[in-house]
Amino acid sequence: MADLLIELLSEEIPARMQPKAAEDLRKLMTDGLVEAGLTYVHAMAFATPRRLTLAVEGLTEESRAVREERKGPRTDAPEAAIQGFLRATGLTLDRLEKRADKKAEVYFAVLEKPGRAAAAIVAEVLERVIRDFPWPKSMRWGSGSLRWVRPLQGVLCLLVREDGAEVVPFEIDGLVATNTTRGHRFHAPQGVSVTSFEDYEQKLTRAHVVLRSDERRDRIRHDAATLAFAQGLEIVEDEGLLTEVAGLVEWPVTLMGRIEEQFLGLPPEVLQTSMKEHQKFFSVRNPATGRIEGFVTVANIETADHGATILAGNAKVLRARLSDARFFWENDLRVATSGMEEWKERLKSVTFHNKLGSQWERIERIAALAREIAPHVGADPDLAAEAATVAKLDLRSSMVGEFPELQGLMGRYYADAAGLPAEVAAAAEEHYSPLGPNDAVPTAPVSVAVALADKIDTLTGFWAIDEKPTGSKDPFALRRAALGVIRLLLGNGLRLRLEDVIEDAYHTYAVEWAKSYRLRRHAPMFDEPGQPEVVTDFFRGDAEKGDIFQGVEFVVDWLRKNLSLLTDPASMASHDPIYGEFARTGDFTASVLEFFHDRLKVHLRDQGIRHDVIDACLAMPGNDDLVLLVRRAEALAAFLKTEDGENLLQGFKRAANLLAQAEAKDGVEYSFGADPKWSEYDEERALFAALDAAEARIRPAMAAEDFQGAMSALAALRAPIDAFFTVAQINTDNQVIRRNRLNLLSRIRRLCLEVADLTRVEG
Repeated sequence: MADLLIELLSEEIPARMQPKAAEDLRKLMTDGLVEAGLTYVHAMAFATPRRLTLAVEGLTEESRAVREERKGPRTDAPEAAIQGFLRATGLTLDRLEKRADKKAEVYFAVLEKPGRAAAAIVAEVLERVIRDFPWPKSMRWGSGSLRWVRPLQGVLCLLVREDGAEVVPFEIDGLVATNTTRGHRFHAPQGVSVTSFEDYEQKLTRAHVVLRSDERRDRIRHDAATLAFAQGLEIVEDEGLLTEVAGLVEWPVTLMGRIEEQFLGLPPEVLQTSMKEHQKFFSVRNPATGRIEGFVTVANIETADHGATILAGNAKVLRARLSDARFFWENDLRVATSGMEEWKERLKSVTFHNKLGSQWERIERIAALAREIAPHVGADPDLAAEAATVAKLDLRSSMVGEFPELQGLMGRYYADAAGLPAEVAAAAEEHYSPLGPNDAVPTAPVSVAVALADKIDTLTGFWAIDEKPTGSKDPFALRRAALGVIRLLLGNGLRLRLEDVIEDAYHTYAVEWAKSYRLRRHAPMFDEPGQPEVVTDFFRGDAEKGDIFQGVEFVVDWLRKNLSLLTDPASMASHDPIYGEFARTGDFTASVLEFFHDRLKVHLRDQGIRHDVIDACLAMPGNDDLVLLVRRAEALAAFLKTEDGENLLQGFKRAANLLAQAEAKDGVEYSFGADPKWSEYDEERALFAALDAAEARIRPAMAAEDFQGAMSALAALRAPIDAFFTVAQINTDNQVIRRNRLNLLSRIRRLCLEVADLTRVEG
């Protein structure tokens, strides 16, 4: 057994590529070695800005000899077939064996491959890995053909045994494998020879290189926290930045500086974002005030002045960056305190989507929808509409233009500066949430109303122009928007009828369409005798949402009949892209609701609720009330996990199947008339009594949305149904009793289906 050590030394590797590159090196090398017949015990890979390292323990010294028998053609086969077999095996005819096979004699080739030394295999696999390495981007330099992420400078490749280390004979584009590496670029640039992985890591440490990325992370975290604590401050945690910085340095030297007084008035998030994005600084916070008062930078070198020169240079660059940020902040405050009209006007010229109008038109739709949603979530309609109107104005601010990740947050600052109500300012920040499955869900009523309106407008708009997600493609993040709506409703326990809200959103598009330039231009053509008054109202944009679809259908029908009267119908369709979708108003709401249901299935699957259980609940009335739907699904899932639930499901399916077969055979529906007087057995009479008792419990429970109570009442039917099937024959020769029992089965089916559609449950 031997250990293998490989190091690929290069110019600086981008930090974002290092973790995957280390894993790719480990996997590609070990897979290649195993495929070539070697085995190993353990493998580890490491990355620093200048090197990829692989350490393999317990590698076999050589591959095993392989003996393979390959069956060929019959001995009397055509010459071409025999020659083809010889070429495939690399043998001559005299080395083939003749063996009897059934009724014929066939050729067999016996191929023996001797074992190969590990060094030869390692060299072969390593060359293939280097040449085919899956870098996201790579470059070719000099006159060679080799491509690497940055110029490759050296290869260390050792096989380490108990009696010493052997350099693997290896060369690629003029680079010859050695047993030497180099340390830190400035502190220890000279070569260092190594004899094993332990020796390699120790000598790198002495040469100012920390090989392990987690060790660099821990050192930076500890040193930064210590520097901040010494001055009564604390580090703002940022794991992503910590990982990135650990990939930028081989020898982390942590330094701390102070932010100049003139910049301390900037919002802490602005300071933090500016320092992180532009200079990879960690923010240092005063825990007493919450202000960002300092920064920590990580150098890759120790200096005689203990980093003073480095800090001075960084502070100079930081001053310029923060001066820009202060200019943006002061300019934005001027606009905010003057009513934000400048941003409103600028949003009118920003296209949201070429088929859905400008950003300002979208804001108007969201405001109208938020006003409709507000009463259902406990929000003031006027506040909700006002919040929707200002929530996205910060998109045209200078600060968000520089740091897009601050959108929403800056909106809150600007709304506060404008003197708007606190609920409006909070909605500006929170209406984007939740952005992902782990993001916090807003709870303030105004924020919830605007967040729902924003996401539902996005869904209905792109649905209307037929830009729906397909497969793995979802360029407008509609799945995320639907999941956001689901989490807002479930997280706040909101009893909202989604069908009504979808129609409200659709109504805003219809009004825009009715008011559009081309339809107004051709308004007289719609003024016909007998025209419904709601059509005139629709055309003016004054129709109530209950009448809007009648107006849409009238206009669409008129257009179909009189399309030739329009001077430029193609241009009209381009100007009003939703026009074509209005011809299918009946399908629109159902299609969007189905999309919500699909996303809800994914959401609940992570909570252990099966798709078939959800389908059983979706088939029930009120399936657009997601809170009600989830409560029903949770109760049904819990019930089916019990023994009573499993057995009742089997009893229900048996009853439903027998009933379906009889109805198909007889051509009639057995749906009423079961009478206990025709019962032959005590168990049969007991089932009638049990159904009466369950019905008396289930219907009030369902009316009160007490699904657990309804399931409990269903569970009481398990034993009577089992007992009935044990003693009673359904298809008896007595037709009166047969019909009575089939009607009894119909009663079982009907009562179970009042709770959930158990026909959709598997099992």
